[in-house]
Amino acid sequence: MSIQIREVTTKSEARRFVNLPFEIYRENRFWVPPIKADEVKALSPGTNPAFNFCKAKFWLAFRDGKCVGRIGCIISDAYIKKTGDRTASFTRLEFFDDHKIATQLLNTAEAWAKENGMIAIHGPLGFTNLDSQGMLVEGFDHLPSVASVYHQPWYHKHIEQLGYEKEIDWIEFRLTVEKQIPEKAVKLNDLIKKRYGLKVIHFSKSRQMLPYGKKIFGLLNEAFAELFSMVPLDENMVNYYLGRYFKLLNPEFVKVVEDGGGNVVGFIIGLPSLSRAMQKANGRLFPFGFLHILSAMKKPETIDLMLTAVHPKMQGQGVPALLITELQTALIKHGVKFAETTGMLETNQKAIQHWKSYEHIQHKRKRCYRKVFQNPS
Repeated sequence: MSIQIREVTTKSEARRFVNLPFEIYRENRFWVPPIKADEVKALSPGTNPAFNFCKAKFWLAFRDGKCVGRIGCIISDAYIKKTGDRTASFTRLEFFDDHKIATQLLNTAEAWAKENGMIAIHGPLGFTNLDSQGMLVEGFDHLPSVASVYHQPWYHKHIEQLGYEKEIDWIEFRLTVEKQIPEKAVKLNDLIKKRYGLKVIHFSKSRQMLPYGKKIFGLLNEAFAELFSMVPLDENMVNYYLGRYFKLLNPEFVKVVEDGGGNVVGFIIGLPSLSRAMQKANGRLFPFGFLHILSAMKKPETIDLMLTAVHPKMQGQGVPALLITELQTALIKHGVKFAETTGMLETNQKAIQHWKSYEHIQHKRKRCYRKVFQNPS
C-alpha cells in the first residue's frame, strides 16, 4: 500500500489539512483542539501577514484514499536575513503511527527546502515565535495550555530514526499559587518601585489596555531579540496577534511596568486556562464553542502565563519578581489555584531558577530537532 503526497492548493484541501489531527487525537483526552477557522486562515497568504516575509508549502499524505498525515515547510526570509542561517522549518507535522508515513512527509519537506537553497531543516517551528513550536517529548499525560503543543508519543521516535537530532528544548512548569503573599515580597516590591522609579499599571477594562498593545509588542521585540529562532514582529504581525488574542484577555491578569519616562519596561500576561473549554468547543466557536470559552474565563482555577518580558536595561533588577507578585494579588482575589508557564528555553537559567522558587512541578518538555543536508543544492 503506497503513500501518495499531495500539495495543499485549495480551500477544501486546507480544511482537510486542519481536520486531520481531529482524527489522530480522537481518543486522546489531553489534546487541545485549535479553532479550525483560525488554522485555515494561518495557511493562507490572504489572511496571514507572515507570508510577507515567509514562503511556505503544505502537503497531505494519503493511503488507499484515506488522509494519514500532513506537514508544512516554511522558509523565513526574516530569519535568514537576521541569522545568515539558510535553514527551513518543518511545521504542523501530524501522522498516524507508521514510519513510512513520517518518512514520506519529511522527505517531501526536505526536498522542497533543498530546491530553495536551504542547507538544513529544523522544527517543528511556526511562522514566528508566537506560532506553534516544538515537539512534545515529555509530559504526554498532562493537559497543555492553548499556547503550547501536544503530540502523540510516537512522533519524536520516528523523527529521531530519520536522522533528526536535538537542537534545543523548551520546558514548562505548573505552579501552585500561594494563598497569601509573604510580607517580605511586598516589601521587596515597594523597594524595587522606589529604587528605580517604577509604576505598575493595573487594568479593569479591556479598553484600558488598548494604548499598551503595541508598546508591549515593541518591548517583546527588544527583550526577545537574541532568543532562539526569534525574528522581530512587524506592525502587520502585531495587528494580527492583537486581533487574534486581545479579546480573550482578562484585564486584571495583565500587568505592565513603566519607568519614570512612561516607557514600558516589563509586562506579564496571564490568560484563564481555556484548554478544557477548547476541548468542548472541538474546533468550532459556533453554535456553542464560544459559550464554553466565556464560561472558562469567568472563574478560572488555572491560568496560563502567556508572555513575560523585561527590557534588557532592567534585567537583573527584580522586575520579574515585581510582576509576579502584582499578578499573584489578582490571582488570589479570583481564587486561582494554579499557573501554567509556557515553554521557556532550557538555556534560560535565570527564568528557570525564578520559577523553581515557587511550589512547582516541571512536567513538560518540547524539542526542536535539526537535520543538516548531506548534499545541499
